[in-house]
Amino acid sequence: MNSRPTLWGEIDAEGRLILPSAVVAQYGLQPGAKVRLESDGDQVKMHRPVTHLTKVYIEPTNACNIACRICIRNNWDENPGKMSDETFGRILHSVRRLDTPPTLFFGGLGEPLFHKRTVDWIAQAHAAGARTELITNGTMLTEKRSRALIEAGLDLLWVSIDGASPESYADVRLGAELPKVIANLARFRKLRPGSHHPRPGIGIAFVAMARNIDDLPAVLKIGRSVGAKHYSVSNVMPYTAEMQAEMLYTHTLRNLTYMDSPWLPKLSLPRMDLDDTTQAAFVQALRSGCNVTFAGNSLGAANDVCNFIASGSLSISWDGSVSPCWPLMHNHESYLHGKPHRSRRHVVGNVNERDLLEIWLDEPYLTYRQKVQSFSFAPCTVCGGCELSEDNEDDCFSNGFPACGSCLWAQGVIQCP
Repeated sequence: MNSRPTLWGEIDAEGRLILPSAVVAQYGLQPGAKVRLESDGDQVKMHRPVTHLTKVYIEPTNACNIACRICIRNNWDENPGKMSDETFGRILHSVRRLDTPPTLFFGGLGEPLFHKRTVDWIAQAHAAGARTELITNGTMLTEKRSRALIEAGLDLLWVSIDGASPESYADVRLGAELPKVIANLARFRKLRPGSHHPRPGIGIAFVAMARNIDDLPAVLKIGRSVGAKHYSVSNVMPYTAEMQAEMLYTHTLRNLTYMDSPWLPKLSLPRMDLDDTTQAAFVQALRSGCNVTFAGNSLGAANDVCNFIASGSLSISWDGSVSPCWPLMHNHESYLHGKPHRSRRHVVGNVNERDLLEIWLDEPYLTYRQKVQSFSFAPCTVCGGCELSEDNEDDCFSNGFPACGSCLWAQGVIQCP
């Protein structure tokens, strides 16, 4: 049974669309706000205005208590650092000024529980009316810390699990033990107050690689055993030359241009049982070279879409620097089409120097977000043949820094919870 209320808009005498007040509030549709419209068959998709801040990624620290095969720290030279109380206080001051506080997601490129103040900051954010989420490797989820997170009002706990056996897990998460993480999660689940919808919710994040993809069904089973209701699967980003062998999307990158092309034949698939009888046919249908829809939903429409900007988010590193997204928070090197790709961090301001909302509404930053919404960047993820694709300084469409044409997040290949 569908319990969602039916929402209706109304067209006035001058052809203007009048939206329900709940929708106006949810998407920050202030008078004069500009929204991008996208026609899709018999639907018109309305994107939220770039002025609406809905999510803030906060990096308490870029340090971590374990070493992982997939980690960005395997190929960078930045010093470890921890956010100060003063820096977080400035973030929270801005959050309190908004009528609808954004979600505060505690994560970044380190282990947030490695910072002794993270749990206290979650409690402060909760008191300010913000939804809070946290992602962790789960190794530091002691009973004391679990109780503190629950009492702090955390809404959603994400735990990274990249293997279903002690051996396959330890092969990725070097220095961590899967049985301990599962035990920590099971205890966390039991400590939550009883409810039909217990809080904090539990989510499992899985990074898919050639070495662990066969473990995914068992990881989902582990998630169910600890009460997880949310699952996020991403491909691996190869930060080292060796990790290129673990990529599961080599052919996908070559075909990105055609996945949602209007020139391709269209194949509409219905809902069906996916079992031994239908699985092979379903996979072949996905590889047919058609634009595929499943139960009316396109399976290839994630091209050239920055979900960070589309969702109204920004990222703040431990030192207070504000960036448009996780990938632009730190200088780093990865590999694209067999070649090193250097990404220079893009900082649009620092909360220690300017108010966060002032930075968010700064004209150059607004213009950048509008540009990314249209995503008129060179298709480096498909081409990747020239020297311009070796960094994010500029591209062959005359876009200057930061050029986003090589972003795998924008192609739906890499994703964050």
